Amino acid sequence: MNVHSHDQLLIGLVSISDRASQGVYADQGIPALQDWFARALRSPWRMETRLIADDQASIETTLIELVDAFGCQLVLTTGGTGPAARDVTPEATLAVADKVMPGFGEEMRRISLNFVPTAILSRQVGVIRGKALILNLPGQPKSIRETLEGVKAADGTVVANGIFAAIPYCIDLIGGPYVETVDSVIKAFRPKSALRASPAA
Repeated sequence: MNVHSHDQLLIGLVSISDRASQGVYADQGIPALQDWFARALRSPWRMETRLIADDQASIETTLIELVDAFGCQLVLTTGGTGPAARDVTPEATLAVADKVMPGFGEEMRRISLNFVPTAILSRQVGVIRGKALILNLPGQPKSIRETLEGVKAADGTVVANGIFAAIPYCIDLIGGPYVETVDSVIKAFRPKSALRASPAA
């Protein structure tokens, strides 16, 4: 059942945490992502959200449901990417993948290494399933924003480019809607041949 309109981006947001899913503390990942997309996108979008435990079978089922049943073209997870025994988000993501996109994981770690040496412990991956891009993001709101948006120094120089600059074109290539961003937050990059004229205001 594909329930999204063709020109609207449907984003699946999955927060993976044993304690947050049990109500021990409030989830921070999904609210941070909702706030970021509200600032960053100027084309139509909506979301499906899930808060689940660190359990590989549950993660796999959730990812499959969001892509295959709901028709999400972009699915972002937060949490569960470290080396601890319960951190199984990358394994679940790879298990449902049709293609692996190594550049996303490499770049997310590179961005985070500008700030914390422990970023090297992250095992985040990016994959394609059907017509959807699935990415494992960090769990902390500050790290989520830095990863998606990039970071500028006080003088305006770019410390780290955000990964979202490449995501709209990736969605183009796998058959999704044309996603436009707010340039002051993150400027989407496309080859000139892939650019479309914006509709008149």
